Amino acid sequence: MLDHLSLGTADLGRAAAFYDAALAPLAIVRVWTFPDAVGYGPSGGDDRLAIKQRPGFVAPGAGFHLALTAQTRAGVDAFFHAAIAHGGTSDGEPGLRAQYGPGYYAAFVVDPDGHRLEAVCHEA
Repeated sequence: MLDHLSLGTADLGRAAAFYDAALAPLAIVRVWTFPDAVGYGPSGGDDRLAIKQRPGFVAPGAGFHLALTAQTRAGVDAFFHAAIAHGGTSDGEPGLRAQYGPGYYAAFVVDPDGHRLEAVCHEA
């Protein structure tokens, strides 16, 4: 349903370092760079997620949540650890979330700008 999504940031350098590291385990890489924005998607593909520096940026409210697909549970784990190592904060360590369905394995982080992110693998 979604073609792409853009998120704001107060500090593009900090955000780019965070997303470069956190998205790599999910096979999502930087596909373009501009002075005020970076774009991420599959290697050799179009961007699906852009991070844009915006004057007066304010973090989204508590209702915002972006879930990203991981191919394996190890990918979820690697996403979580890379995010934490690059300025993110834990919002839920990697693990099974039976309340969301059988085989639902996820980790939750908050990026340095306050965006709530999840990596999830649906694996029995």
